[in-house]
Amino acid sequence: MTHTNQLYFGDNLRVLRDHIVDASVDLIYLDPPFNSNATYNVLFKERSGEDSAAQITAFDDTWHWTMDSERAYAEVVTEGPDKLGKLLQAMREFLGQNDMMAYLTMMAQRLAELHRVLKPTGSIYLHCDPTASHYLKLLLDAVFGPSGFQNEVTWKRTTAHNDPQRYGRISDCLLYYAKSSEKTFNREGGTYSDAQLKRYKYSDENGPYRAENLTAPHFSPTRTVEWRGVHPGANRQWRFSLSELERLYSEGRILLRRDGLPRKDGYKSYLSEAPGAVLQDVWTDIGLAPTSNERLGYPTQKPEALLERIINASSNEGDVVLDPFCGCGTAVAVAERLKRRWIGIDVTHVSISLMKHRLHDTFGSELSDYTVIGLPQDVASARALATESEHDGRYQFEYWALGLVDARPATGKKGADSGIDGYINFFDDNSGKAKRIIVQVKSGHVNRSMIATLKGDMEREDAAIGIFITLEEPTEPMQQEAIAAGFYEPDALPGNQFPKVQILTIEQLLGGDQPDYPRFAAPQTFRKAPRRRRQQGVQQALDT
Repeated sequence: MTHTNQLYFGDNLRVLRDHIVDASVDLIYLDPPFNSNATYNVLFKERSGEDSAAQITAFDDTWHWTMDSERAYAEVVTEGPDKLGKLLQAMREFLGQNDMMAYLTMMAQRLAELHRVLKPTGSIYLHCDPTASHYLKLLLDAVFGPSGFQNEVTWKRTTAHNDPQRYGRISDCLLYYAKSSEKTFNREGGTYSDAQLKRYKYSDENGPYRAENLTAPHFSPTRTVEWRGVHPGANRQWRFSLSELERLYSEGRILLRRDGLPRKDGYKSYLSEAPGAVLQDVWTDIGLAPTSNERLGYPTQKPEALLERIINASSNEGDVVLDPFCGCGTAVAVAERLKRRWIGIDVTHVSISLMKHRLHDTFGSELSDYTVIGLPQDVASARALATESEHDGRYQFEYWALGLVDARPATGKKGADSGIDGYINFFDDNSGKAKRIIVQVKSGHVNRSMIATLKGDMEREDAAIGIFITLEEPTEPMQQEAIAAGFYEPDALPGNQFPKVQILTIEQLLGGDQPDYPRFAAPQTFRKAPRRRRQQGVQQALDT
């Protein structure tokens, strides 16, 4: 059975277990949501409030030691790989019951599943910052075995986290492991450092060059001989055969001494002929901040050049690339451009919407077929998502509903947005100034006063149009209140009227209805990704 590329909404642990078969993935890249550039917090504080002996300041995240953590810990210890269970017990003894331990337990579960889905020729790159890299490395050793370790790549960012009490932090870690010695690895060339370039300190009509030794250690009956009046020396030989030396001499590739004899260190090695710097495990040539046209407003977005290097090095065209924490989808977008098949997983609808926009903006009609799995497809599943959202505190129903109309979630904490859940920016003239639509989402009981509140929010925010999305059917008084708001008529489009307040049900949206507003140009709600062309060729389908 074959199917297209896949984008999953949901908990990646559940998705991996329910949907990804054994040994089906060639390359895994993951950037778990630990280093979120959010406020700082001490993850090593015991839940009782007592500070642990290993206090380390780390990024705030959403992982806390709860009953779910306890259950996950018990599962790893009793059902997971033996070495992984033993390691996790030792970590708990050392760290205690705190947020860091919850994070590591979460990662232990997922790393075991990622090892299962990886092919024998596959590799994994775990992106992390130094706060937790040493613990994660131990987990990877337990899952992949110490022999699976290939490199700890240090990636130098262009922006630092400075602290007056210690050295500034300007690097992330990439923990690179392979499932077996049969791993795919395509040697990547790096860039020359300033120090390397300075070695090419001479120049002639053929460009910069450096002087290299014409001799080498060891004795050779045919090369440890005098040539043009010069002997290579005791227990040394010429690097080249005598015929090759003559050719180089005739081409002016050998420097001469003042007396006209060849210099032993006189071989001209041109920069233009150099094979390129061999890439090492310290990467200083890729900055943290993406180029300005890559930025999508996602806080942990990584530059495409970083993922391009990883994907080129550890996979081939047609291979399957998996990102289980895909965020704004950089790994997915680069995999698409490099003619890899891909699987992306994320637990937020914000990310799913952002990735869909990014893929379509970037590739247009060249985009390969893909399916989105895990989104509600009918009113019943939408209602189930709304019920679940009330308990998890992540408001996924709201984010999903906003995605149905291409609206961006409003910033700020829930309850601080004065009823505004999202917005849409659009253009209806050539002024270059966007107009705004504000969006309200409701999954429970609705009434006329909510429409009146939306109209007040529109006036305060100077919004051209207001959209009210509801899971329940609107009442007649709600409809009348919306009609009473009248129409928005753009100055540049006289005679074109658009209802100022529009009520749309989830059932209508799933049926294909959309808000009615001017579309003089493409909506600018989401930052557009730069247009890219895929590498030439046909992308293969995923096999399961």
